[in-house]
Parts: sequence; structure tokens; C-alpha cells
Amino acid sequence: MRKIFSFFWEIGKIALVAFVLVAALRLFVFQPFLVRGESMEPNFHNWDYLIVDEISYHFRSPERGEVIVFKFPNDPSQRYIKRIVGLPGETVEVQDGQVTISRGKEAVQLDEKKYITSDTLGSLKVALGENEYFVMGDNRRYSSDSRSWGTLPEDLIIGRVLIRVFPLSAFAKVEQPAYEP
Repeated sequence: MRKIFSFFWEIGKIALVAFVLVAALRLFVFQPFLVRGESMEPNFHNWDYLIVDEISYHFRSPERGEVIVFKFPNDPSQRYIKRIVGLPGETVEVQDGQVTISRGKEAVQLDEKKYITSDTLGSLKVALGENEYFVMGDNRRYSSDSRSWGTLPEDLIIGRVLIRVFPLSAFAKVEQPAYEP
């Protein structure tokens, strides 16, 4: 009887340690996210299951091109997924189907052929303040993003998309595009 009790006691301790480790990772390091909607197509589709890295931005700032999950500024109970286009201190200009980023006198046009067509953007010019980001969905025609509701404060960013888990046929680490002004 004592051996059986000892066996279950050891199994219980292992299960408790495993539960604590998984709970800590889930609460403080990684978070699942389910894509809903078409705003990030063709790169992410409705019902894609993603893993979000919540810890990286405690050690570094978000970078242009990264796909992030954040609390929607107009309703923080909602979570959105978008791509970072403009960084703090920059001016983002959208005109004639082109996205131009400027900082001071230096201006660079982003190569966004993968995401936009000339009829999808409209026109606007936004100067980003300290700790503000300009985000856009990859499906520019059907995305509710910084063009319609304004800049994204840094404190609403949850983390960057790290891995697409589901569907299994699309399992992959999420890479960011190579543009950098």
C-alpha cells in the first residue's frame, strides 16, 4: 500500500510542476491567438492559430514589418492583428497607392507591392509621436487599421506573432519582410 501511495505522490508532484511551468509560460511568455477575418490575407487566414511572443518587447522595441497582436485602441477588450509600418517619430504618408516613411529630411518609399494596389489606400499623412506606431493589415483593401482609427500606442501591444501552428500544412515561423528605410 505504501508503494502505491508513494507512486501516486511522485506522479502528483511531477504533474504539479508541469502545470506550474506551463501556466507560467502561457501567462507571461507565449499566448495563443486565433485569426478572425480577412484583414491579414494572403499571409494569415481566418481561423489560423498563432503563437504570440509576449516577452521580446520587454527587451527591445517593435520593428517595421513585424506582425503584432494588440488591444484595439477603441475597445481594449478586442484583440487585433496587423503589420507595423510606421515607427515612433516617423511620418507616414499614404498617397497614390504608395507608402512613404520619413524621419526628418530622409524619406523612403516602402516596397509594398505584395500588399497593395493603387486603388486600396486613399490618402493621408500622419506624424507619429513618441511611443506611437502606424499599423496596417496585409489585405489593405479590407483592413480596419491606422488609416481609419489612428495610431497605435505602444502600451497596447501584446506581442509579436512568432509561429503559425494551425493549419498544420502552414506550420511555420513567421518572418518579417526585408524592407527598412
